[in-house]
Amino acid sequence: MLYVATLLLHCIPLALGQYDICKSWVTSDEGPSWEYYACQPKPMIMKEYAMVKVDPPGITCGDPPERFCTHENPYLCSDECDASNTDLAHPPSLMFDREEEGLATYWQSVTWRKYPEPLVANITLSWNKSIELTDDLLVTFEYGRPTVMMLEKSLDYGRTWHPYQYYADDCMEAFGMPSRKVRDLSASSANRVLCTEEYSRWAGSKKEKNVRFEVRERFAIFAGPDLRKMENLYTRMESNKGLKDFFTFTDLRLRLLRPALGGTYVQRENLYKYFYAISNFEVIARCKCNLHANACTFRDGGLQCECEHNTTGQDCGRCKKNFRSKSWRSGSYTPIPHGSPNACAAAGSAFGNCECYGHSNRCSYIDFLNVVTCVSCKHNTRVSTAKTVGLATTGTSLLSG
Repeated sequence: MLYVATLLLHCIPLALGQYDICKSWVTSDEGPSWEYYACQPKPMIMKEYAMVKVDPPGITCGDPPERFCTHENPYLCSDECDASNTDLAHPPSLMFDREEEGLATYWQSVTWRKYPEPLVANITLSWNKSIELTDDLLVTFEYGRPTVMMLEKSLDYGRTWHPYQYYADDCMEAFGMPSRKVRDLSASSANRVLCTEEYSRWAGSKKEKNVRFEVRERFAIFAGPDLRKMENLYTRMESNKGLKDFFTFTDLRLRLLRPALGGTYVQRENLYKYFYAISNFEVIARCKCNLHANACTFRDGGLQCECEHNTTGQDCGRCKKNFRSKSWRSGSYTPIPHGSPNACAAAGSAFGNCECYGHSNRCSYIDFLNVVTCVSCKHNTRVSTAKTVGLATTGTSLLSG
């Protein structure tokens, strides 16, 4: 019964979308065996698993308590931030909570009371896991979007950082580069780092709140505006590692360099209306499992790929102990539509050499039973378990037909 249940678990039809299953039990003229596919997990709401750090120390408002104003009523400074009062505190966790009844909760920085010293805040999101963006990254600001900021990413758990996108009301003045839009990129420049002015000019704090990192528009360069031709994107990712790596990271860092100014120059007589406030930080992505897993779970304090294809590790980045007859490789998106699993192989598995005593040259490893079986046996024989090298506990039984 357990055998049947396990088969059903692994034989889910390809109805969930591309690269949703890793293997299927199939029957051919040569007998039943596993058929392996490249596979990847579904996208997830990654903010629920992020560890957040805000620096420099003391940049979060409320310690000591501080009043602040809004651009709509710059001289009515009756609002207060007080870290010791739950109703008046604005800790970093409020960037990732669920809003209730339309009431926005948000992290807030101190005001720019130390002007002209720069008001700089760094917000770092860490997953201790490689993940791949699958949708636009969205940051929602209350009381105005920053006039200058930049988004950075790390591929090595925060040891080194690389620019992802620049944002400014004047890109040339702030970063010495012209303003560009993603929609103007081509297939050869889809992973170019840009500066955009689209999200930094004053539009009123109650109107435009969102800042985006446009992932879907970059996908659309290959997959079309409705993203119906994702196979074109996947094919390009196979031939262009830089494009694939562009959407991959372990950490994100948002560097806030100058707050909203209300469409004017800094008014030094009232510095309490200049600050940062973020109510939402949305990251839709999938775990990077190197196309060796279709599930990713949170356990032991972190995200972990549920590895298939005889691979193991947090990202399925190496072969299991007894499956190293050839070097580890990532799965491949191509050929479309199922890709290539590039499964790790044990000597004696379906991907190596097995001993069936001259009665078959085809084997299949059944991972949930931890055995290698001969298939398509000839000469009126059947072999229940093949003799292998590399699997320490495999018996052999040759039976007459």
